[in-house]
Amino acid sequence: MESSQSKRSASFSEQTSQPLSEKDMEELQSTLPPDKKLKAGREYIWNRKSKRKAEYWKYYLEYVENGKLRAECKFCPKTFAADGNLNGSKNVKNHAESCLGNPINIEKEKGKEKQTKLYFDQEHESSELKCGSRIINLNDVREALIHMIIVDELPFKHVEKPGFRHFVQVACPQFHIPSRVTIARDCLKLYYSEKEKLREMFKTCQRISVTTDTWTSIQRINYMCLTAHFIDNDWKLNKKIINFCPISSHKGEAIGKAVEACLEYWGIDDKLFTVTVDNASSNDVACAHLSRMVRRTGCINDGKNLHVRCIAHIINLIVWDGIREHGVCIDRVRNAVKYVKNSPARILRFKDLVQKANIDSKSSLSFDVPTRWNSTYIMLETALKFRRVFSGLSLPDGEDLNDNERPPEPEDWEKVERLVLFLEGFYLLTKRIYGSHYVIANKGLGEIASMYDMLNNWEQSEDLNFQAMAIAMKKKFDKYWGDVDKMNKFIYVALLLDPHSKMVIVELTLTDMHGPEKGTKLANDVKEFAYSLFEEYRKMYATSNIPDCGDNMSMDIDNSKGVGSDYVRKLKERAKRLKGTSGYAISELDRYLNDQLGPEEEEQDALTWWGKNGQRYVILNRMACDILAIPLSTVASESAFSTGGRTLDPFRSSLTPKMVQALLCTQDWLRAKEVPIVDVEENLKELEEIEKEVQRGESNDVDDEVVFVDSLV
Repeated sequence: MESSQSKRSASFSEQTSQPLSEKDMEELQSTLPPDKKLKAGREYIWNRKSKRKAEYWKYYLEYVENGKLRAECKFCPKTFAADGNLNGSKNVKNHAESCLGNPINIEKEKGKEKQTKLYFDQEHESSELKCGSRIINLNDVREALIHMIIVDELPFKHVEKPGFRHFVQVACPQFHIPSRVTIARDCLKLYYSEKEKLREMFKTCQRISVTTDTWTSIQRINYMCLTAHFIDNDWKLNKKIINFCPISSHKGEAIGKAVEACLEYWGIDDKLFTVTVDNASSNDVACAHLSRMVRRTGCINDGKNLHVRCIAHIINLIVWDGIREHGVCIDRVRNAVKYVKNSPARILRFKDLVQKANIDSKSSLSFDVPTRWNSTYIMLETALKFRRVFSGLSLPDGEDLNDNERPPEPEDWEKVERLVLFLEGFYLLTKRIYGSHYVIANKGLGEIASMYDMLNNWEQSEDLNFQAMAIAMKKKFDKYWGDVDKMNKFIYVALLLDPHSKMVIVELTLTDMHGPEKGTKLANDVKEFAYSLFEEYRKMYATSNIPDCGDNMSMDIDNSKGVGSDYVRKLKERAKRLKGTSGYAISELDRYLNDQLGPEEEEQDALTWWGKNGQRYVILNRMACDILAIPLSTVASESAFSTGGRTLDPFRSSLTPKMVQALLCTQDWLRAKEVPIVDVEENLKELEEIEKEVQRGESNDVDDEVVFVDSLV
């Protein structure tokens, strides 16, 4: 006697022996949501008189795979074994009731975990409360909690602290606080969710430039941070940290392979445009490795301009070469600041002297980081404001001290005053370059020329010390930027693609830096490079509706007959090479260079202008989209370490590298552009003033004082 299973299999074969007709397939497709398509090659079954009585089966398609019956959800890609004799239906039922692609479940979810709450609005300048009601979604509260944990860099155990639990109990007693394990799981889920969104965004962008830097944690783990920079279809500059992971070493080959692996993981290895790194020799090796990669995957200009040196690092090297001439006076001021800051009693004494001297300054003494000259500049600038106060302190002095450990003398303060004046220009220049949320590629050449002009002026100084400092800095400047071949040519083209500058400013800048004769020649080289680059973009993106005068010219030549036609062809090809482009390219690029800005366009930044006028330049706007997104500084990657230096505390150090990456990347993706990283250190002067006000009883409303503190922070 035949078993029911064999009967089932037999009926199966009978049902599937004949494929569904085209009409049946169309009718089956009509039962699906608009964005769901039947999968090609899948052997679907459609029995209009199905014996399946359970309501949830209407949300599934049945098909046969390897002789076994399976069910496919109509609203998502999930599939389940569906033979009634071999498999249970529990999974099918549970999924039907929980699939968020199903409109029925979405409607259920909207009403789930919502409740109407009474709330009270306080009238302005009144203590009266106005009663009202609103719907609180507890799921939204939970999502907001996860957002706070990630963005504010809080430990998972924060939710278990009694103070936080008390706050939630008062603010929203119905909210069930998740455990730290659940919080960690939710953070990872949010990371994967945001990562998929970013992956989809990468599919629509044209090319991507990256910055990278390496760092060693307190656990002696080598980390690499990789940040992607690109301009989207709305002409908005985007900066996204895409990797924060351990690497085997700081060697160039290891860095190059790690970057390549990350780009391949994100599916953007064929979109890499430039890599901005500092001047470590290992980065030269890494960029050489990536250049070989982009030649395989496809690149612009054969990857010759892939490597971009960080301008901020070069400025750091140049300035340090100069201020070494003033090492003694800097050390003396640094030691004086340390002497005051290292003792609470000395700090109080210092403040008393400041008040007696009637020095009105909100600045406070600060230590510097010896490897960061900009912090040394801030230390000197601040200390200079209190030079009279330092003279009233009993700073350590004696024959047993080294020369640079003695108290600052009047001539030291005079040197510091001139040094601060000298460094101010470079400090402001560095601050302008340290931008990751606005375009700086078009400002790079101008900032370099500005630095060159400052050095030239100081080189003519009557002060021999500063003259020597300028000469030393000029040598280092020439090492990196003295020759046009030492600079990435994209920096010149970026200025050309700034509608406020174009070729005129490029030529004037190069003439100022290199003299009329050499400057004009360099400007012509830049223009020829821009034309050749444009021609490469034209061949890559030209469509049938874009005229190609070069091709038309060659057609005319081929159709021409008579003696000398070969010579004419060769002559025109030589002329085309000299111009560096085809007739069409000259037409569009020259049209851009010759167009004048209207009055309303003068105030627009480069991205806004290209967003509004890009359609007038079909190919050139693609070129601008890539080049204007190039970062000139690795600050975007280093900023992860500046927060990383704070976040890799005992809590972060206790996490796995994968969890550290998830938290740092998600924090970067969630944080809004305009919201700065909040410094956890309070302003001591402001806090002291608040304490005095409260002690004097100037305010009877404690709540107002608390609000005042928040506004200061």
